[in-house]
Amino acid sequence: MRLQWSLILGLIFALLTAVFAVINVDPVEVNFYFDVVSIPLILVILGCALIGGVIVGSYGIFRQYKLQKQIKGLTAELNKLRDAGNSLDAVPVNQDSFSGNSTSQL
Repeated sequence: MRLQWSLILGLIFALLTAVFAVINVDPVEVNFYFDVVSIPLILVILGCALIGGVIVGSYGIFRQYKLQKQIKGLTAELNKLRDAGNSLDAVPVNQDSFSGNSTSQL
């Protein structure tokens, strides 16, 4: 359900951005430090929205990769601890030695 709401909100945001960009079609001067270019404002708005989407998407992919790596490491550690616990279950324990030591120290 959360994914559906995210998709709907994303589409609404894209629609609002497109409407805003279409309204602003006047040419503007953009200074690239080495050159000044006159381009329509619609291209500036859509270009900035695209760059923002790429940055957010890249961060999301990086975060997902980092979490997958952490999950893999924790799963390996859990399996290692389970194997160690199973090997300890196979060792016989003498209950008399534990009860005898505790009463003699009291």
